Amino acid sequence: MKRMQSALWTALFTVLSALYLWPLGVVALNSFKKKAFISRAPFALPTARTWAGFVNYTTGLELTNFAQSAAYSLIITVLSVGLILLCTSMCAWYISRVQTRATHGVYLLCVFSMVVPFQMVMFTLSKVANLLQLNTPFTLPVIYLGFGAGLAVFMFTGYMRSVPVAIEESAMIDGCGPLRIFFGVVAPILQPVMVSTGILETMWIWNDYLLPYLILDLKRYRTIPIAVQYLRGGYGSVDMGAMMAMLVLAIVPIVVLYLFCQKYIVSGIVAGAVKG
Repeated sequence: MKRMQSALWTALFTVLSALYLWPLGVVALNSFKKKAFISRAPFALPTARTWAGFVNYTTGLELTNFAQSAAYSLIITVLSVGLILLCTSMCAWYISRVQTRATHGVYLLCVFSMVVPFQMVMFTLSKVANLLQLNTPFTLPVIYLGFGAGLAVFMFTGYMRSVPVAIEESAMIDGCGPLRIFFGVVAPILQPVMVSTGILETMWIWNDYLLPYLILDLKRYRTIPIAVQYLRGGYGSVDMGAMMAMLVLAIVPIVVLYLFCQKYIVSGIVAGAVKG
């Protein structure tokens, strides 16, 4: 009976996985078709007549200046994720160790920020960002810190509440200051949830379109999602072949990262959400 149930669950989740992967497969197949046949038969396999080879990829790389856009996306993602992990882990450590109304209020505000839709604040945010000149890839991570802090603080705080205080007290007796305790004792303990949080934040920031589009100076800086969007021509015309090829190139890095680190995502989420 248990084997039958296990087989049924396996079959069910296999079908669900195939349904989720099907759109990615369609994009990948269409990236090798001639653009005239993509709209006519988007779900058909490439044939000798419709096969375009790597023409769509070369065209897309030329039209979007993909290398430069990828560099800007990488800079924004690395700086943002690093800033989020550093600041929120310190904040969560303080919240979990200093039990006051103020720290509890900060924790509730961070959790509440996950509920607020970005569309509610995007116009005010873009205005403030322009006034403060935060419209470059090197300053945009400051804004991502505000939006990514909620999830990170929630996960770090839940994990830290399960860690015995005695470990830190021992380091304090040995003469360690707060910074040395954090980077020498607390940070290594936070490694599982730090890795999982970093991966989740990376997936979000790398694929984000709206925030960079509103904040960045688009005449100078374009991330990959923005560059792909600019493949649209006048009067609604779209080079579908080049767009599909660039979407594949945009998806591949984050998919590879997820496949290599998926076990850390599961373990970190469980540790951060259940243990606390």
